[in-house]
Amino acid sequence: MTLVSTERAILFADVSGSTQLYERLGDRPAAKAIEALLNELSSIVEQHDGKVVKRIGDELMVVFSKAESAFRVATEMQQRVLARPLVSGVKLAIRIGFHFGPVLEDKGDFWGDGVNTASRLAGLAKAGQILTSDITVNTLPPTERTGLRDLDAISVKGKHDAVHVYELLWGDTDDATQLSRLSSSARLETKLTLEIGGRAMEFPADKTVLVLGRDKTCDLVVEEKNASRRHARIERSGLQYVLIDESTNGTYVAIEGDREVLLRHDRLLLRASGTIGFGTSTIEATELLSFKCS
Repeated sequence: MTLVSTERAILFADVSGSTQLYERLGDRPAAKAIEALLNELSSIVEQHDGKVVKRIGDELMVVFSKAESAFRVATEMQQRVLARPLVSGVKLAIRIGFHFGPVLEDKGDFWGDGVNTASRLAGLAKAGQILTSDITVNTLPPTERTGLRDLDAISVKGKHDAVHVYELLWGDTDDATQLSRLSSSARLETKLTLEIGGRAMEFPADKTVLVLGRDKTCDLVVEEKNASRRHARIERSGLQYVLIDESTNGTYVAIEGDREVLLRHDRLLLRASGTIGFGTSTIEATELLSFKCS
């Protein structure tokens, strides 16, 4: 293997809503519909001198020589997906993350910190959202820097230092410009609403950590029998809320439109809305914690 170090823009585009589609159509028809969407997105890449490196499940990994090409393709991808009709009543969406920086190349594939950063940004994005890094923004021509919202520094799994993240506002131009101006003059705030067993609460403004578990001393007491006494915690850092598992049986998280994931002494950024199961799958749990980020 001969690895060559070079600078490239790496973009990941991940289909959101596929779980609902698989449940409604079955495996083969759903896979065919998603393949058609990924083929359409791939054609956009080719029109902008990019290259599809590979498909990973419902996700595309794409490479460009310039950051502005990734910027334009990300916008066009979102616009194209928005214009697509429903598939058996399901609206598919994509979330995108891209980053420009040093990568290692060998035989058309890419590795390294630049790839990992782009992948993590896509993982942080919610459906219909495009995220990029400050390093990438700084390489863009001034004409491409309109319609960006500063989301502050965010902790990214696998990286020691937080990444300064920007959202590319790709919708209505006037709205995007207005939000871009607001971001430089006003502090953005996020809110996390939690509900379990008929009890609802907002993440307290005076706290940075909430402890969840069966122990009565926890900030949010869980009755689920498979939950640990101190099962997990939610930490607030800047604009983000991160769920961290500390349990014996693991924590199950189902973010709306995505497949359920199991955390075992790991962490996950909470986004959009969804449900959390303590030691039991969200499909089978007798008690679920619902959350909504706004």
